[in-house]
Amino acid sequence: MNICFIGGGNMATALIGGLLKRGHAMTHLRAVEINADNRKRLHLDFGIRATDELEPALAHSEVVVLAVKPQQLREVALQLAPLLSGQLLISIAAGIRAGDIARWTGTRNVVRAMPNTPALIRSGVSGLYAMEEVGEEQRRMAQQILMAVGSTLWLEEEAMLDAVTAVSGTGPAYVFYFIEALQQAARELGFNEEDARRLTLDTFLGATKLADSSADDASVLRARVTSKNGTTERALLSMETHCVKQHVIAAVHAAAGRAKEMGDELGGD
Repeated sequence: MNICFIGGGNMATALIGGLLKRGHAMTHLRAVEINADNRKRLHLDFGIRATDELEPALAHSEVVVLAVKPQQLREVALQLAPLLSGQLLISIAAGIRAGDIARWTGTRNVVRAMPNTPALIRSGVSGLYAMEEVGEEQRRMAQQILMAVGSTLWLEEEAMLDAVTAVSGTGPAYVFYFIEALQQAARELGFNEEDARRLTLDTFLGATKLADSSADDASVLRARVTSKNGTTERALLSMETHCVKQHVIAAVHAAAGRAKEMGDELGGD
Protein backbone atom coordinates (compact mmCIF):
# COMPACT_ATOMS: atom_id res chain seq x y z
CA MET A 1 0.00 0.00 0.00
CA ASN A 2 1.54 3.28 -1.18
CA ILE A 3 0.46 6.17 1.02
CA CYS A 4 0.90 9.91 0.50
CA PHE A 5 0.49 12.26 3.45
CA ILE A 6 -0.53 15.82 2.69
CA GLY A 7 0.82 17.74 5.66
CA GLY A 8 3.63 16.71 7.98
CA GLY A 9 2.44 17.82 11.40
CA ASN A 10 2.09 15.88 14.64
CA MET A 11 -0.69 13.53 13.59
CA ALA A 12 0.91 12.72 10.24
CA THR A 13 4.17 12.09 12.07
CA ALA A 14 2.40 9.77 14.50
CA LEU A 15 0.78 7.80 11.67
CA ILE A 16 4.03 7.52 9.72
CA GLY A 17 5.92 6.38 12.81
CA GLY A 18 3.19 3.88 13.69
CA LEU A 19 3.11 2.41 10.19
CA LEU A 20 6.89 1.97 10.16
CA LYS A 21 6.77 0.31 13.59
CA ARG A 22 4.24 -2.17 12.20
CA GLY A 23 6.58 -3.05 9.36
CA HIS A 24 5.34 -0.79 6.57
CA ALA A 25 8.20 -0.10 4.16
CA MET A 26 9.47 3.49 4.18
CA THR A 27 9.70 3.36 0.38
CA HIS A 28 5.90 3.12 0.25
CA LEU A 29 5.38 6.31 2.22
CA ARG A 30 5.59 9.87 0.89
CA ALA A 31 4.77 13.26 2.36
CA VAL A 32 3.91 16.62 0.86
CA GLU A 33 4.89 19.43 3.22
CA ILE A 34 5.42 23.10 2.34
CA ASN A 35 7.73 23.79 5.28
CA ALA A 36 11.35 22.97 4.41
CA ASP A 37 12.35 22.27 8.02
CA ASN A 38 9.47 19.84 8.42
CA ARG A 39 10.43 18.08 5.19
CA LYS A 40 13.98 17.66 6.45
CA ARG A 41 12.72 16.34 9.79
CA LEU A 42 10.46 13.78 8.11
CA HIS A 43 13.33 12.53 5.99
CA LEU A 44 15.83 12.40 8.85
CA ASP A 45 13.45 10.82 11.35
CA PHE A 46 11.80 8.29 9.08
CA GLY A 47 13.79 8.08 5.86
CA ILE A 48 10.72 8.79 3.72
CA ARG A 49 10.54 11.02 0.67
CA ALA A 50 9.21 14.47 1.51
CA THR A 51 8.49 17.09 -1.13
CA ASP A 52 6.56 20.32 -1.62
CA GLU A 53 5.09 19.14 -4.95
CA LEU A 54 1.76 17.32 -5.09
CA GLU A 55 1.87 15.66 -8.50
CA PRO A 56 5.00 13.47 -8.18
CA ALA A 57 4.01 12.40 -4.66
CA LEU A 58 0.56 11.33 -5.82
CA ALA A 59 1.71 9.50 -8.93
CA HIS A 60 2.08 6.06 -7.35
CA SER A 61 -0.12 6.44 -4.28
CA GLU A 62 -3.20 4.35 -3.56
CA VAL A 63 -4.13 6.29 -0.41
CA VAL A 64 -3.92 10.01 0.29
CA VAL A 65 -4.09 11.11 3.93
CA LEU A 66 -5.27 14.70 4.30
CA ALA A 67 -3.42 15.78 7.43
CA VAL A 68 -3.76 19.56 7.16
CA LYS A 69 -5.65 21.97 9.40
CA PRO A 70 -9.40 22.24 8.76
CA GLN A 71 -8.97 25.84 7.59
CA GLN A 72 -6.52 24.67 4.88
CA LEU A 73 -8.42 21.63 3.66
CA ARG A 74 -10.59 23.26 0.98
CA GLU A 75 -7.59 24.86 -0.76
CA VAL A 76 -5.63 21.60 -0.64
CA ALA A 77 -8.61 19.60 -1.90
CA LEU A 78 -9.09 21.90 -4.89
CA GLN A 79 -5.40 21.51 -5.77
CA LEU A 80 -5.73 17.73 -5.53
CA ALA A 81 -8.85 17.48 -7.72
CA PRO A 82 -7.19 17.41 -11.17
CA LEU A 83 -4.44 15.05 -9.96
CA LEU A 84 -6.55 12.25 -8.48
CA SER A 85 -7.13 8.96 -10.26
CA GLY A 86 -9.16 6.73 -7.96
CA GLN A 87 -7.10 7.04 -4.77
CA LEU A 88 -8.72 6.61 -1.37
CA LEU A 89 -8.83 9.90 0.54
CA ILE A 90 -8.60 9.81 4.33
CA SER A 91 -9.24 13.12 6.06
CA ILE A 92 -8.25 13.65 9.69
CA ALA A 93 -9.42 17.28 9.71
CA ALA A 94 -12.00 17.99 12.41
CA GLY A 95 -15.45 19.11 11.32
CA ILE A 96 -15.08 19.05 7.52
CA ARG A 97 -17.72 16.72 6.12
CA ALA A 98 -17.09 13.97 3.63
CA GLY A 99 -19.59 15.41 1.15
CA ASP A 100 -17.72 18.71 1.04
CA ILE A 101 -14.40 16.95 0.52
CA ALA A 102 -16.01 14.89 -2.27
CA ARG A 103 -17.39 18.04 -3.93
CA TRP A 104 -14.04 19.82 -3.80
CA THR A 105 -11.98 16.85 -5.02
CA GLY A 106 -14.44 15.28 -7.46
CA THR A 107 -14.15 11.82 -5.86
CA ARG A 108 -16.39 10.02 -3.39
CA ASN A 109 -13.69 7.60 -2.23
CA VAL A 110 -13.59 9.47 1.06
CA VAL A 111 -13.09 8.23 4.61
CA ARG A 112 -13.15 10.64 7.53
CA ALA A 113 -11.13 9.78 10.62
CA MET A 114 -10.87 11.44 14.00
CA PRO A 115 -7.81 10.25 15.92
CA ASN A 116 -6.69 11.82 19.19
CA THR A 117 -3.33 12.97 20.51
CA PRO A 118 -2.41 9.73 22.36
CA ALA A 119 -1.82 8.51 18.80
CA LEU A 120 1.57 10.18 19.25
CA ILE A 121 2.52 7.24 21.50
CA ARG A 122 0.39 4.73 19.58
CA SER A 123 -2.27 4.68 22.29
CA GLY A 124 -4.94 6.63 20.44
CA VAL A 125 -8.49 5.84 19.43
CA SER A 126 -9.96 6.88 16.08
CA GLY A 127 -13.54 7.15 14.89
CA LEU A 128 -13.97 6.26 11.19
CA TYR A 129 -16.74 7.01 8.69
CA ALA A 130 -16.77 5.95 5.03
CA MET A 131 -18.94 7.25 2.20
CA GLU A 132 -21.11 4.63 0.51
CA GLU A 133 -18.84 4.46 -2.54
CA VAL A 134 -15.86 3.29 -0.46
CA GLY A 135 -15.34 -0.45 -0.99
CA GLU A 136 -14.44 -3.08 1.58
CA GLU A 137 -10.80 -3.18 0.51
CA GLN A 138 -10.47 0.59 0.88
CA ARG A 139 -12.17 0.43 4.28
CA ARG A 140 -9.63 -2.21 5.28
CA MET A 141 -6.77 0.03 4.14
CA ALA A 142 -8.15 2.98 6.12
CA GLN A 143 -8.50 0.85 9.24
CA GLN A 144 -5.00 -0.56 8.83
CA ILE A 145 -3.52 2.96 8.68
CA LEU A 146 -5.38 4.23 11.75
CA MET A 147 -4.73 1.05 13.74
CA ALA A 148 -1.04 1.89 13.47
CA VAL A 149 -1.64 4.46 16.22
CA GLY A 150 -4.30 2.74 18.35
CA SER A 151 -7.79 1.31 18.27
CA THR A 152 -10.57 2.17 15.80
CA LEU A 153 -14.35 2.49 15.85
CA TRP A 154 -16.42 2.49 12.64
CA LEU A 155 -19.47 4.76 12.58
CA GLU A 156 -22.59 4.28 10.47
CA GLU A 157 -23.61 7.95 10.63
CA GLU A 158 -21.22 10.77 9.80
CA ALA A 159 -22.85 13.08 12.34
CA MET A 160 -21.46 10.80 15.07
CA LEU A 161 -17.97 12.01 14.18
CA ASP A 162 -18.85 15.29 15.88
CA ALA A 163 -19.56 13.25 19.00
CA VAL A 164 -16.28 11.34 18.61
CA THR A 165 -14.50 14.68 18.29
CA ALA A 166 -16.13 15.86 21.53
CA VAL A 167 -15.56 12.66 23.54
CA SER A 168 -12.23 11.17 22.43
CA GLY A 169 -10.76 13.79 20.11
CA THR A 170 -11.04 16.54 22.71
CA GLY A 171 -11.08 14.09 25.62
CA PRO A 172 -7.34 14.09 26.39
CA ALA A 173 -7.61 17.80 27.20
CA TYR A 174 -10.29 17.02 29.81
CA VAL A 175 -7.99 14.45 31.39
CA PHE A 176 -5.03 16.85 31.35
CA TYR A 177 -7.25 19.50 32.95
CA PHE A 178 -8.15 17.15 35.78
CA ILE A 179 -4.48 16.15 36.15
CA GLU A 180 -3.59 19.84 36.49
CA ALA A 181 -6.17 20.26 39.25
CA LEU A 182 -5.07 17.15 41.16
CA GLN A 183 -1.40 18.13 40.92
CA GLN A 184 -2.20 21.63 42.21
CA ALA A 185 -4.14 20.16 45.13
CA ALA A 186 -1.20 17.85 45.91
CA ARG A 187 1.19 20.81 45.97
CA GLU A 188 -1.15 22.77 48.22
CA LEU A 189 -1.17 19.78 50.60
CA GLY A 190 2.61 19.92 50.87
CA PHE A 191 4.08 17.77 48.09
CA ASN A 192 6.88 19.06 45.90
CA GLU A 193 6.38 19.34 42.11
CA GLU A 194 7.96 15.99 41.28
CA ASP A 195 6.08 14.01 43.91
CA ALA A 196 2.77 15.71 43.08
CA ARG A 197 3.23 14.78 39.42
CA ARG A 198 4.15 11.17 40.20
CA LEU A 199 1.26 10.62 42.60
CA THR A 200 -1.21 12.13 40.15
CA LEU A 201 -0.03 10.37 36.98
CA ASP A 202 0.31 6.96 38.63
CA THR A 203 -3.17 7.34 40.10
CA PHE A 204 -4.62 8.08 36.64
CA LEU A 205 -2.67 5.28 35.00
CA GLY A 206 -3.67 2.75 37.65
CA ALA A 207 -7.33 3.75 37.71
CA THR A 208 -7.54 3.62 33.91
CA LYS A 209 -5.91 0.18 33.78
CA LEU A 210 -8.29 -1.06 36.48
CA ALA A 211 -11.32 0.25 34.59
CA ASP A 212 -10.05 -1.24 31.33
CA SER A 213 -9.45 -4.67 32.89
CA SER A 214 -12.81 -4.80 34.68
CA ALA A 215 -16.18 -5.74 33.22
CA ASP A 216 -17.87 -3.48 35.77
CA ASP A 217 -19.13 0.00 34.99
CA ALA A 218 -17.13 2.96 36.26
CA SER A 219 -19.95 3.80 38.66
CA VAL A 220 -19.55 0.36 40.30
CA LEU A 221 -15.78 0.79 40.60
CA ARG A 222 -16.32 4.22 42.14
CA ALA A 223 -18.81 2.84 44.67
CA ARG A 224 -16.33 0.18 45.77
CA VAL A 225 -13.79 2.77 46.91
CA THR A 226 -16.39 5.02 48.54
CA SER A 227 -16.77 4.04 52.19
CA LYS A 228 -19.65 5.41 54.25
CA ASN A 229 -18.59 8.70 55.86
CA GLY A 230 -15.04 8.24 54.55
CA THR A 231 -12.61 10.50 52.70
CA THR A 232 -13.74 9.49 49.20
CA GLU A 233 -17.38 10.11 50.06
CA ARG A 234 -16.47 13.57 51.37
CA ALA A 235 -14.54 14.39 48.17
CA LEU A 236 -17.32 13.16 45.88
CA LEU A 237 -19.93 15.06 47.88
CA SER A 238 -17.93 18.23 47.26
CA MET A 239 -17.85 17.48 43.53
CA GLU A 240 -21.59 16.78 43.45
CA THR A 241 -22.29 19.99 45.36
CA HIS A 242 -20.36 21.92 42.72
CA CYS A 243 -22.02 19.99 39.84
CA VAL A 244 -18.68 18.77 38.49
CA LYS A 245 -20.24 15.88 36.53
CA GLN A 246 -22.86 18.13 34.94
CA HIS A 247 -20.20 20.65 33.96
CA VAL A 248 -18.09 17.94 32.31
CA ILE A 249 -21.10 16.67 30.37
CA ALA A 250 -21.97 20.22 29.30
CA ALA A 251 -18.38 20.74 28.13
CA VAL A 252 -18.54 17.64 25.92
CA HIS A 253 -21.82 18.83 24.39
CA ALA A 254 -20.21 22.23 23.75
CA ALA A 255 -17.32 20.57 21.94
CA ALA A 256 -19.73 18.53 19.80
CA GLY A 257 -21.61 21.70 18.93
CA ARG A 258 -18.40 23.42 17.90
CA ALA A 259 -17.42 20.49 15.68
CA LYS A 260 -20.75 20.83 13.85
CA GLU A 261 -20.26 24.60 13.55
CA MET A 262 -16.82 24.07 12.00
CA GLY A 263 -18.37 21.84 9.34
CA ASP A 264 -20.94 24.53 8.57
CA GLU A 265 -18.36 27.34 8.52
CA LEU A 266 -15.58 25.64 6.57
CA GLY A 267 -17.56 23.37 4.29
CA GLY A 268 -18.93 25.97 1.91
CA ASP A 269 -17.60 27.04 -1.50
